[in-house]
Amino acid sequence: MTRKTNLSTTFPAPGHDHERCASDGIAHAEAICAERHERLTPMRRRVLEALLASHAPLGAYELIDRMSERGARVAPITVYRALDFLREQGLVHRIESRNAFIACVRNHATGDPVVFLICEKCGAVGEAASAAVADTIKSASRAAGFTPKTPVIEISGICAHCQAA
Repeated sequence: MTRKTNLSTTFPAPGHDHERCASDGIAHAEAICAERHERLTPMRRRVLEALLASHAPLGAYELIDRMSERGARVAPITVYRALDFLREQGLVHRIESRNAFIACVRNHATGDPVVFLICEKCGAVGEAASAAVADTIKSASRAAGFTPKTPVIEISGICAHCQAA
């Protein structure tokens, strides 16, 4: 895989077909839920759609504000329950440093380590897969008799699109 391919899949170009990106994310969620015999209820779908509307992480109250633009204000507990479900299914990740959430369209095991690359300029978050990092974390955890619950690594910096701008 070339560097350009990695860049485009980790940080989509600012002018990419985001409508297709979001619809692919919903299709991925529907497939995962069907495979696991889980329901992607209308509220869960709305929360996921709100997250898929951008590649930047959103806090729960930002989600509520965005979802309320199209109708009545959504109760926080409803959004938190939907986020919990989506996280359990591996369809959403929590960015701890931002106290925010981002949709996950990667197909990885729920317990696999996730490396987030967070752009300090545009706010975009790229999810980078690294078998070497995953193997190292799994080996170190096993050696310590430890079972990671949410193995997440967050790295702040500047994405290539912002560097080129």
